Amino acid sequence: MPEFRALWLAELLSILGDQLARVALAVLVYGRTSSAMLAALTYALTFAPAVLGGAFLSGLADRFPRRAVLVVTDVVRAVLAALMALPGVPLGVLWTFVALLSMASGPFKAAQLSLLPTVVGKEQYVSAMSLRAASTQVAQLAGFACGGLLLAVVPPAAVLGLNAGTFALSALIVLTGVRARPAVAAQPEEPVSRPDAPVAPFAGVLPIFAMVMLVGLFVVPEGLAAPYGDALGAGPVGVGLLMAADPLGSALGAWLLARRGSTPTWHSMVLLAALAGVPLLFCSAGPALVPSLILWAVTGGLSTAYLIQAQALLVELVPDQRRGLVMGRLATSLYTSQGLAVVLGGALSELTGPFRAVGGAGLLGVVLASCVGVWWGRGRSRAENDRAEPHMTDDDQMPLMRISGTSSRTDTSADGDTRPASPPIGGQGRPLSTSNDGD
Repeated sequence: MPEFRALWLAELLSILGDQLARVALAVLVYGRTSSAMLAALTYALTFAPAVLGGAFLSGLADRFPRRAVLVVTDVVRAVLAALMALPGVPLGVLWTFVALLSMASGPFKAAQLSLLPTVVGKEQYVSAMSLRAASTQVAQLAGFACGGLLLAVVPPAAVLGLNAGTFALSALIVLTGVRARPAVAAQPEEPVSRPDAPVAPFAGVLPIFAMVMLVGLFVVPEGLAAPYGDALGAGPVGVGLLMAADPLGSALGAWLLARRGSTPTWHSMVLLAALAGVPLLFCSAGPALVPSLILWAVTGGLSTAYLIQAQALLVELVPDQRRGLVMGRLATSLYTSQGLAVVLGGALSELTGPFRAVGGAGLLGVVLASCVGVWWGRGRSRAENDRAEPHMTDDDQMPLMRISGTSSRTDTSADGDTRPASPPIGGQGRPLSTSNDGD
């Protein structure tokens, strides 16, 4: 699929450039200020404004042609990255450029995620998202490693200039490799295609958002890698391995999901989400470094697998005309939950220690995933009952009148008995729908 290859390669270049820039900015700001706090603030600015971009600018992917949104945001980011590379830029101006560049990633992500089902088709969507997830994890690891190597031989400004080049190349690839399509806002809304999809959006979309936000609990170990490794006596190398365990497991989990190629269902997603927290329960006992690496990697793989399934289910529920806004806000919810969960995990670690904090995050993930599964089940049952309810007409009300004795109409059975007619079971409505998984 040439269009998918173009989208995939453009995103990889953008991610690689982002990681290079994060390393370069940290080195640049710390070298100019010798302040760890200001260096950390600069690093945070590469993430936090993306939440605002996803929350308030995602709708651009529905109002305008999505290829145009991708190209324009990449060009804007290329210009901002080039300005950041200029020598002697004041720190306040530099932070403004960093924040604006991060904010521009919101509409880019919304346009990309909403365009992907159109490019690959819903049948190949899970495989495409799995490949994307696996490769982006590898690109993030490679970006950090390459950034450190490059800064050993070139100044930070040169690395920031390279970041600008990756955005410009990404825009060119999308412009030449992705077919132009009109904006979807003016097109009629498509009906929900899944036979097991609930009627009410509350019963379908909100639980998926809740499941996606639970991913934040499963990245708590990564945020606690330093105190966890110190408690194990693992040293800096061990901490680095612990931080790499989750991305490595995520890449493997996405790859295995792509190989399996099964159709996602709500039940499989809930099961994977609940299982993702189980390995972290064993961390409460403080296992050695190697078992901890395995446990964290398994959690990373399972959480990524269920996250991909959640996105696929959401694509089935949301019409294309609203997909950009919804997918953009889904990404915003994911980023926000990760940040909040890591902060709360750090606070819990101060009280109970890193082992119990990691185990507590896993336990909470298992419990909440089960609760959301029950919530969705009840919402779906109500929706199916609404589907089965008949629209009452005068003829439909006659059985009720006969039961109450207000009508003298009778039915005659085969043996000649005369008795009041019984109301039809289930009325005139459609039968209860049956889901793909036999529920």
